[in-house]
Amino acid sequence: MKRHSRAGQLRSFREHFYRQVADAQAGQPLRVLAYSLVPSPRARPDEDWGTLQAEADQLGYVIAARLHDVAVPVTTTYFPAPSASQGVYTPPWDRPGWREAERQLREGLADGVIVLDRHNISSDDDEYHAVIKHLGEHCRAFLHLVISEEPVAPT
Repeated sequence: MKRHSRAGQLRSFREHFYRQVADAQAGQPLRVLAYSLVPSPRARPDEDWGTLQAEADQLGYVIAARLHDVAVPVTTTYFPAPSASQGVYTPPWDRPGWREAERQLREGLADGVIVLDRHNISSDDDEYHAVIKHLGEHCRAFLHLVISEEPVAPT
């Protein structure tokens, strides 16, 4: 139950900054950066970008740029067996594509970032919260997820 509750808090926090940006734009189309985290250097973000474009079209967002980073794979020879399947994690602010997204947001070239799900940013609740806060408070931008932190229950 705690995880569900935290997901709801994170979604509400994220939506708070969306409302601030949307209100400031006064009905103008919101410009977003499509961001993807691909699993390997050979993987292409094209499928992600197709999904992000469809979501943007549905919501009336304009995609200003497409950015992506590569998740760094593990070298299994240096890890014990239980850790061998885990990926090496790079915080978003240490990824070149994410740093470029923040630069464009600070310069006013976009109003927000659209991603498939929160795991493209961070699976850690505190780090994810910090990213949302940074975008909202320092970049005056929002984060949109195609798949929400807490999916709405069917009615």
